Amino acid sequence: MVGLERVGLYPGTFDPVTNGHLDIIERSCKLVDRLVVGVAVNRDKAPLFTIEERVEMVRAETARFSHLARIDVQPFSSLLMHFAEEVGATAILRGLRAVSDFEYEFQMTGMNQKLNPRIETVFLMADVQHQSVASRLVKEIARLGGDIRAFVTPAVAEHLRRRYAGQ
Repeated sequence: MVGLERVGLYPGTFDPVTNGHLDIIERSCKLVDRLVVGVAVNRDKAPLFTIEERVEMVRAETARFSHLARIDVQPFSSLLMHFAEEVGATAILRGLRAVSDFEYEFQMTGMNQKLNPRIETVFLMADVQHQSVASRLVKEIARLGGDIRAFVTPAVAEHLRRRYAGQ
């Protein structure tokens, strides 16, 4: 096993990327040699930002962690386990904020283990300051003109401001 690259996959919609996501990304970088941030197309969620915009935002925001691990941001629309195999991931990294997250993630992990038992799922608890942060709520606050500076970076806040100003 010595010499094998540890590749982690952190999947999500990232619509938009929040400080909570960035905390999990930074901490994940400490566990792997290469972190693939998989930006899911996920048409069911009707994202505010296009896949290209979300990938670009995540790339811009994660560049500061490049000293910790190689970070590769890629869009994907396939089954998560197929994408994990494609990128050579040995672990899927997931953030947990609350018990409700755990219940959903517990089911997903069981299904994923059946699809490929060689890929582990690793859960990272959200930092206490980010436990309430959800992209859905950040978008709602921004849409209604609220202050989102505690939840996203200034650049992401500007993306949201411009998007909602254009509506």
